[in-house]
Amino acid sequence: MDAKPPARPRSRIGSGPDGLPRSASVLLLVDFINPLQFDGAEDIAAGALAAAKMTAQLKRRLARRGVPAIYANDNYGLWRSEFRDVLARCQALQGVAGEIAHLLAPGPRDLTILKPRHSAFYGTPLDLLLSQMQARRLVLCGLASDICVQVTASDAFLRGYAIWAPSDCNAAESTARKEAALEWMRRTLDCDTKSA
Repeated sequence: MDAKPPARPRSRIGSGPDGLPRSASVLLLVDFINPLQFDGAEDIAAGALAAAKMTAQLKRRLARRGVPAIYANDNYGLWRSEFRDVLARCQALQGVAGEIAHLLAPGPRDLTILKPRHSAFYGTPLDLLLSQMQARRLVLCGLASDICVQVTASDAFLRGYAIWAPSDCNAAESTARKEAALEWMRRTLDCDTKSA
């Protein structure tokens, strides 16, 4: 009797021969897995935790609709590290950094990339991944609104992606800096910033 090969597990969302999910929308999480060890970290900590909690809720909601997630994260100068090393380092920390790393740890279907600079597109395979996933819209969440989120949004806009950057899913070192960044993204990038 011939044995049948085991059935390949099926994703809830369409996927191609490369194994990548296919989705018009992609959730992009920028720099949430973060040791928060920089000047101004104490000013962003509370807002970062609130944004991470809202992002975790949004991620679950989007996953039920088949929207995949990509994490784009700094390596914080650890050039021999991989994403899982950065995650483990942050999960071992006490306080807000550790709490966020546990709350938003990538799941088995999530994709992860490390970025060398502010933009999630600069020096990374993100644009290629999004192209292969057939994405046209990014849901952009992360830290900090006025730095890496804003620069990533600008690069996404230049590449023709529609952008939703939920105002309650990102944070900056002050409310004024966050609001100024969101207003610039609305005005300049035609970015949707309504809350999640």
